[in-house]
Amino acid sequence: MSSAPAAHGAAPAPKFAEHFASLEVQNHAARLGMWLFLSTEILLFAGLFVCYSCYRFLYPEAFAEASRHLNLTLGTVNTVVLITSSLTAALAVHYAKEGKNNLVALMVGLTLLMAVGFLVIKGFEYSHKFHEGTLPGKHYTYQGLQLPGAPMYFTIYFLSTGLHALHVTIGMGVLTWMGVRALTQKNFGPNNYTGVELASMYWHLVDLVWIFLFPMLYLV
Repeated sequence: MSSAPAAHGAAPAPKFAEHFASLEVQNHAARLGMWLFLSTEILLFAGLFVCYSCYRFLYPEAFAEASRHLNLTLGTVNTVVLITSSLTAALAVHYAKEGKNNLVALMVGLTLLMAVGFLVIKGFEYSHKFHEGTLPGKHYTYQGLQLPGAPMYFTIYFLSTGLHALHVTIGMGVLTWMGVRALTQKNFGPNNYTGVELASMYWHLVDLVWIFLFPMLYLV
């Protein structure tokens, strides 16, 4: 590992790997890597969007009716929660650039709190679906909607929202790591905030995917 020399009594300069010419080059590579990773994640969800579009074309009446059996109020609340959590994630990056590590930890904590709220609300939705039998594929037993294609709608619903919830959980783990670093190491600053920035980028992806899922499943 390499680093620039630090003045006596000053905080040590951020280190960079030996195969990078400078810290700036390392940070640029990290951002580029994250953008490439996020691109693959978008392709993953794009497959689900294409699948939804194809089956909606085949079963338009069933998909329209099935969407009315989702709880629009809970979906709307979750949308507001996620959008607000993106704000606090962005503020964490802002405070990391200024070296205000306690505020970084606070913003990360608020983001995590809203993430937990999102998952709890989604859990209530899932519980209701299990109770009434609007489940994927052969497990679909709901008698109030027996149109061909209705089980496929709920298959796509559980697959897409479940995959999204998994990404929310992963994002929570990454943000927790950044929050702990802000509290314990207190080493984020103008020259060392890339970790928080990358975690925030991932969280914005989670938010962006939901912005597509919400109208697709609840509104269209």
